[in-house]
Amino acid sequence: MNSPVEDQSETIGDVPDPHDPYPFFAARRRAGGVFHGTVMDYSRTPKELRPTDTYAAMSWTAVNKVLRNNTVFSTKLYDTTIGVFMGPTILAMDGSPHRAHRNLVSAAFKPQSLAVWEPEVVRPICEELIDEFIDEGRADLVRDFTFEFPTRVIARLLGLPAEDLPFFRDAAVAIISYAGNVPRALQASKELKEYFLGHIEKRRTAPSDDIISNLVTADIDGEKLSDRAIYSFLRLLLPAGLETTYRSSGNLLYQLLSHPEQFAAVQRDPGLLPQAIEEGLRFETPLTLVQRYVTEDTELEGVAIPAGAVVDVCLGSANRDESRWERSEEFDIFRPHIPHISFTAGAHTCLGLHLARLETRVAMESLLARLTDITLLPDDNPHIFGQPFRSPSALPVTFDAVRGAL
Repeated sequence: MNSPVEDQSETIGDVPDPHDPYPFFAARRRAGGVFHGTVMDYSRTPKELRPTDTYAAMSWTAVNKVLRNNTVFSTKLYDTTIGVFMGPTILAMDGSPHRAHRNLVSAAFKPQSLAVWEPEVVRPICEELIDEFIDEGRADLVRDFTFEFPTRVIARLLGLPAEDLPFFRDAAVAIISYAGNVPRALQASKELKEYFLGHIEKRRTAPSDDIISNLVTADIDGEKLSDRAIYSFLRLLLPAGLETTYRSSGNLLYQLLSHPEQFAAVQRDPGLLPQAIEEGLRFETPLTLVQRYVTEDTELEGVAIPAGAVVDVCLGSANRDESRWERSEEFDIFRPHIPHISFTAGAHTCLGLHLARLETRVAMESLLARLTDITLLPDDNPHIFGQPFRSPSALPVTFDAVRGAL
C-alpha cells in the first residue's frame, strides 16, 4: 500500500519551516497520520549519516504506536548517528540489555536523590543566577538564566569542579551539533572520554555523594557498569541534561510572557506552575522528533513501511493532534489535563523527566518570587526557532526586583 500523500509534497512543502513547523505538521496530519518522506532537513548532514529511505509518523496514534513497539521500531540506528560520538548508550539499546543498563543507571536518579537535589542544588543555583542580574533591572533570560541553570545543575550533580564548566558545556554543544562539524564532535567525544575516565577512577578509590559515584558503585544482582558504559552515559547526559531543560524552560517563559493574562494568573497563584509546565511541553516541544529503525516489513496507519527504513517520530506534531486536544494550536494552561508525549513513551521514556520538571518548576518559582513586572522587549524580536530542537535564542526583558524576598 502506498502513502496517501506522496503526491502532495508540492502543495505541503518538502520540509517544515524552522520558524514555524506547525502548519507543515498539521497539513501532514490532515493528509494522513504517516507519510513517505521526512520532516528533517539533511542539507548540512554528511551523506554517510543520512538515512536512504524515510517515513514520518505525524498523528498521536501513529507516534504512540511506534514508541511503544521497540521490536519493530528499534533505536539501534542511534549507534550509527549520535552513537558515533557518544559511544554505546541505553539510547540505542533494546530488549534485555536496555532493561539491565536502565536499571543500573536509574539508581542514580532515585526519588530520594531528587528530594535532596531540590533544596541543596537546584534552588541555590537558580538563586545564584538571579543574584547575578537582579540589580540591573533587565536581562536576557536565555543567556543569563535558562541556558545557565541546567548546565550548572548537571555539573554540580556530577561533582565536577566549577572551573571545568566552560569545557564541559562547549563539549556537550559540539557533540549535539555533530552534523555541522563532525571532526569537532569527534574531538569533543575523545576529550570527554579522557576527562570522565579520570573522574571515574577517583570515585572508585574515594566515592562521594554525586552521580558519577552512584554509577561507579551501582550494583543490581551482582552486575556493575563498565567504565565504557559510564563515560558513554555521561556523554549522553551532558547534552540531554542541557538541551531539553534549557529549551523547555525558555519556551515556557516565552509563551507566558506572550500571554500576559496567563502569566498574571501564574504570578498570582504559583500552584498553577505544574499545569503551565505541562502545557508548555505540549505546545512547544523542545525536541520535535526522535527516530526509529524498522526491523521488519510492517504497516502503520495504513501505510506499508519496509524493513530497513527510518521513521521520523514527530513528537511536535503528535502534541498538537486536533483529534486529541480541542484548540490544539492554542497555548492554554487551563485546558483539561491530557498527557503529552514530549518525554516519548514506552521503554525509552526519558530517564530524566522528573529532574527536568523539578528544574523548570524551581526556576520559575525563583523568578516569580524575586522579579515582578517582567516585560518582554518586542523591539528585539524574540521568537522560538528551530527544527528539530526548538527554543528562543534570546528573551530580553525588563523587570522590578522584589525587595526583601530573601
